[in-house]
Amino acid sequence: MQLQDSGVRYNRWDDRSQDEVSVVAVSSTEEASGPERFSWKLCSGKLGLAMKVLGGVALFWAVFILGYVTGYFVHKCK
Repeated sequence: MQLQDSGVRYNRWDDRSQDEVSVVAVSSTEEASGPERFSWKLCSGKLGLAMKVLGGVALFWAVFILGYVTGYFVHKCK
């Protein structure tokens, strides 16, 4: 298992009165690859909310139609 590199470093190796803390600001879009940026854009903000709503509506209709067709064939009069 590998440790992921974070942007915060904390060093406390000696008994000095002050500890060393350094924070490195790295933009998430700079280190993210193309597919990661694409999925981040589709899953956040107003566009992400719209995608989740549309996905929920599409899932609802898919289950509804599947249930309707299944019910039709199960209860079909012979």
